Amino acid sequence: MELHYNRPAETWTEALPVGNGRLGGMVFGGIEQERVCLNEDTLWSGYPRDWNNPKALQVLPEVRRAVLEERYEDAERLSKAGMMGPYTQAYMPLGDWHIRFFHGHFADGYRRSLNLEDACAKVGYDIGGVRYTRELLASYPDQALLYRIAVSQPGKLSLKAWLDSPLRSTTAWRDGGADEAFFAVRGDCPYEVSPNYVQDTEPVKYEAEADSRTIAFEGRLACRTDAGAKLSVDHSGIHIEQATEVVFYFTAGTSFAGFDRMPDRAAFPPGELAERQLAQAMAMPFAELKRRHEEDYRPLFGRVRFRLGSDLPVAARDRATDERLRQYGSQDPELIALFVQYGRYLLLASSRPGTQPANLQGIWNRHIRPIWSCNYTLNINLQMNYWLAETANLSECHEPLLQFVEDLSVTGEETARVHYGCRGWTAHHNSDLWRQSAPPGNYGDGNPLWANWPMGGVWLCAHLWEHYLFTNDQAFLRQKAYPVLRKSALFCLDWVQPNEQGEYMTNPSTSPEHRFRLPDGRTPALTVSSTMDVSLIRELLTYCIEAAEQLGLEEPLLPEMREVLEKLPATKIGSHGQIQEWYSDFADEDEEHRHVSHLYDLFPGAAWGENKQAHLYEAARRTLKLRGDGGTGWSIGWKIALWARLRDGNRALDIVRRLLMQVEDDGVMDFHRGGVYANLFDAHPPFQIDGNFGAAAGIVEMLLQSHEDRIDLLPALPDEWTEGEISGFKARGGFTVDLKWERGELETARIVSASDRPLRVAYREPIQLLCARSGSPLAADAAAEQTIAAEKGRTYTVRLVRD
Repeated sequence: MELHYNRPAETWTEALPVGNGRLGGMVFGGIEQERVCLNEDTLWSGYPRDWNNPKALQVLPEVRRAVLEERYEDAERLSKAGMMGPYTQAYMPLGDWHIRFFHGHFADGYRRSLNLEDACAKVGYDIGGVRYTRELLASYPDQALLYRIAVSQPGKLSLKAWLDSPLRSTTAWRDGGADEAFFAVRGDCPYEVSPNYVQDTEPVKYEAEADSRTIAFEGRLACRTDAGAKLSVDHSGIHIEQATEVVFYFTAGTSFAGFDRMPDRAAFPPGELAERQLAQAMAMPFAELKRRHEEDYRPLFGRVRFRLGSDLPVAARDRATDERLRQYGSQDPELIALFVQYGRYLLLASSRPGTQPANLQGIWNRHIRPIWSCNYTLNINLQMNYWLAETANLSECHEPLLQFVEDLSVTGEETARVHYGCRGWTAHHNSDLWRQSAPPGNYGDGNPLWANWPMGGVWLCAHLWEHYLFTNDQAFLRQKAYPVLRKSALFCLDWVQPNEQGEYMTNPSTSPEHRFRLPDGRTPALTVSSTMDVSLIRELLTYCIEAAEQLGLEEPLLPEMREVLEKLPATKIGSHGQIQEWYSDFADEDEEHRHVSHLYDLFPGAAWGENKQAHLYEAARRTLKLRGDGGTGWSIGWKIALWARLRDGNRALDIVRRLLMQVEDDGVMDFHRGGVYANLFDAHPPFQIDGNFGAAAGIVEMLLQSHEDRIDLLPALPDEWTEGEISGFKARGGFTVDLKWERGELETARIVSASDRPLRVAYREPIQLLCARSGSPLAADAAAEQTIAAEKGRTYTVRLVRD
């Protein structure tokens, strides 16, 4: 459970991430000069504004008519001219924390590491017989980054530390002893930042003077050292001489007041917030802060254990992570297990209760114009960030996304009304800190291919339902989830339009980021009823009907929901035996396109299976073969999960191999190349964290599934994974599952029930369900599927029955 390296990081994608959900740091581990790139999760450009386009409702009938008349170019032109709002805003870097050591750069015995079990980044090396050790952690309970630096011989530590920022900023300091001294960086965010892919003569826009509309920030650094050391602070930083140990404390605050309120520097003064947190942290010794950090973190991370047996020699296991990745990749099962646990670590580090959701880079970003604005991309990427949350037993980490969906349903109501004249709420391709819900595109510069897709909110609603399925929390369903689901359903009921055959269609419709090809070679984007549109609406209405029934609600919308559900167009199989991506059997613009949106009902949806819509299940297999195994990092992660749902573990492992290949951070955008960087960050490329979360979730699906109202044990176990064990993974229904296998066969499983409900367990060979306490069978005969009435708090075991 450790990433480790024999040299300092030279690039950002070699540095090691730490985070507490709100504060993030990328630790380079330099010898002569350390650098920690700093982030705070509410540090974004912009402010709340009206992003809705009043022209959209007037243009909508013309766009629909052009689509129906197959005047596709006219539909796109009209859509661009009248149906887009502004681009979303961008996630900002706070700055850099520098530490200059006055011992030179020649060192022996260098090692830097990130321990996943205690969430601590460490650096150690020897210079002149003196051992230098560093440990940095991001404390959630104390809301601070803590960096302890020590030497093995008294008085041999001398250094300087300071902060700076690429944003418009100044520095401040105070001398006067350890209790009073600090160094700070203070600044403002821009009011507008153009996306990295937009040509703009002024891409980063600040007001001429400090603008109270935008977010202000302060990062504050202080330290404690031993009594014999010399400490001073001036305009250039904190100076320490002849110390034996130094503990640095970093805190930060912003003027963010809420997604629907202007930033408020009076009510939320950044400096006071940073000062208060700093004082609280510095009131405790480092040992106490570390204990509090571990008491918070260890129980969460330690819920899951994951081991894949390996025939690698011990020497191979001891190699540095980057060397191990280059030499062995996915041939090293223990590296695969580490990658899954790293995904859990990254989720804990970037998404905790009360924080913002993990964005395209989690919480870590070094650019003022980051890739895709480092925003919330709603046509898969934000959702993929949270595929791991429930199955990997980190339900608490799901909370920021669930709150985000509730917030977005507020802003999305006005967008539904202004843009479409619909009830309910909608959201589109991108969102940001301010919960933008309109189609992004700078009022006409964007592309309808991605901008004019009003299904983002519908997809997000699936996470509310999934959280309920895993937790059985009826209060959450009644009070939080159902009101949001219902409002989204209202939008869908108004959005669909009947055609001449009586089917309810969506128009205009896209299949996210993919065009279709016409016989004459044209490649339009807008059509009617893409397969994904229909899948999402069908799923949402099904959830709403089921939720209303479970809650015993007298829901007046049920007849309308049932009528639309019955008359949505069926998913079709095309001329190549594939799932049609569009209502008509159009050809693909890109036969190896990274998005496979038309397979939503296979994963993350659950409408297709071996015994449910089996003809579509097999057509999905054909579709995946035609689409190929390549793609960006997140696309590879999605395909791992899709092949897992198809119960083809060997094919899923082939795609894992594509993922666990080290690539260089060359900045080249290649939509058909995946891989990971030296620090195991997913390569989109460049870095996007969704591939880390998506691939880890896909690997879990290979070993445990629960989407067909039963728990499937080892449903897609590859031949190469002959032995292993997992413990603490979650299944729908509130079950916790441990299992062990040897020689490619289930050895035993242990299932704990969190409620009184039926427990169905399936395996490819006959099994028996046993009472864990008595060991007695709970069914007369062994079978490949067993069902019992489980009791809350009881533990059950599963045993393979061999001939």
